[in-house]
Amino acid sequence: MIRIFIAALFVAASAATQPVTPAGQAPAPAPLPPGQTNDPFPAPIPERDGVIRVNAREFATLPDIDGLAARMMNLEDQPATKRLFVNDMRGPIYSVSYDGATVGLYVDINDPKWGVGVQFQGRERGFQSFAFHPQFGQAGSPGFGKFYTYTDTTNMTPPADFTTPGEKPTHDTVLLEWTAKTPAAAAYDGGPPRELMRLRQPFANHNAGHATFNPLAKPGTPEFGSMYIGVADGGSGGDPMRLAQNMTSAFGKIFRIDPLGSNSPNKKYGIPPSNPFLKTKDALPEIYALGVRNPQRFAWDPRTGNMFVSDIGQNIVEEVSPVTAGANLGWNDWEGSYRFIGRQAVSLEKPRSDPAMTYPVAEFGQVDPLLQGNSAASGLIVYRGKEIPQLSNLLIFTDLPSGEMFYVRADKLPAGGQDAIRRIAIGTEGDFKTMLQVVQAKNQAQGKKPATRVDLRIVGGPANQIFLLNKGDGVIRVIAP
Repeated sequence: MIRIFIAALFVAASAATQPVTPAGQAPAPAPLPPGQTNDPFPAPIPERDGVIRVNAREFATLPDIDGLAARMMNLEDQPATKRLFVNDMRGPIYSVSYDGATVGLYVDINDPKWGVGVQFQGRERGFQSFAFHPQFGQAGSPGFGKFYTYTDTTNMTPPADFTTPGEKPTHDTVLLEWTAKTPAAAAYDGGPPRELMRLRQPFANHNAGHATFNPLAKPGTPEFGSMYIGVADGGSGGDPMRLAQNMTSAFGKIFRIDPLGSNSPNKKYGIPPSNPFLKTKDALPEIYALGVRNPQRFAWDPRTGNMFVSDIGQNIVEEVSPVTAGANLGWNDWEGSYRFIGRQAVSLEKPRSDPAMTYPVAEFGQVDPLLQGNSAASGLIVYRGKEIPQLSNLLIFTDLPSGEMFYVRADKLPAGGQDAIRRIAIGTEGDFKTMLQVVQAKNQAQGKKPATRVDLRIVGGPANQIFLLNKGDGVIRVIAP
């Protein structure tokens, strides 16, 4: 009955967007044709069966900006300087000591002296990601002192490298290279950034994504120093310009570049010679994989080397998918394992039937009773550590608004669906909590209005630590056994 009730709420919310009749009443939503659904997963994720319980202790707190909690997006370990770094979507990067006791501003990329102009209006735009070159602390190397920021910007004066047919772009997204003179310095001591890449965004949503280096790549191998970049489909809804399947478009893709190279069309970065579409007519050479909607996080399995991505779905299916060179993850022909019909329907006929597609290993429905009806796949790690034994050998992912944490077995990856998905909860069997409840309790202690969503992300750290980031209370937490 709960499942039916949640699904009814989903349909009701959709009906609220329908035209209003002269009598002031919204018409009832038309029934879906046979073979179509807004809920392809008949069995909900179990509330208690298979739940793994962990502790989450407070590790560090980032400062508020204008009375609002830090909008944390990414955490990176920088072993050469023995610090963690965390960004706020509004512009700052903070350094955090390994014990969490010291938090300091490393650089604010929104400082007017840099001329970046971070566009952080709304929930989705802002300073999305950053990454340190693997040679950041290696003196004399090409990557010494270099790190990269991937941000939405209000500055649309320079010409864009990648555009869309949209007539009224809302902002640009830029990939910037910064060079610190002294990597171990408490604060950034370098000059203005160098622009590598600029994308002109047609809509205000679905902007930048994760930008990172493969942490498993070894020096001297072709993969070392290659950067992976998530480029969302441009926004609106349903990919109206069919960009994700268009190989001449940057949008809806995963890029792989060499930020220190110069053989790109704009001569500001390099194209790795093993990129899969170098010889494909009219295809952008930067493309590593295609068919993504709003990719949030990349993760690599330390044991197998396999790469995964969490990708936010339209209105129905959230997915975690494998990524290989040249892979097509399906959007917008497919939403997860199902043919995409529109914002309110997928087809139940012949799921996962195109052998040319790469389908999810795990996916879940937005109307699941555990979620809030507007779910979004976000954080993602493959945990092979022993320090938190109950999480060993799991592929772990999070739902952004609700703060739910889920897992599947990394050595027995399912073929899509949500039957194998189970929860990770915080606390004891009799009193376990979701991250939303934890954040709301902290809000009460802070004297603030309780958050209605968490925007949860999960990130691996040094010594096989697992960190939890959120936008509700400014607190970085670390999972403990």
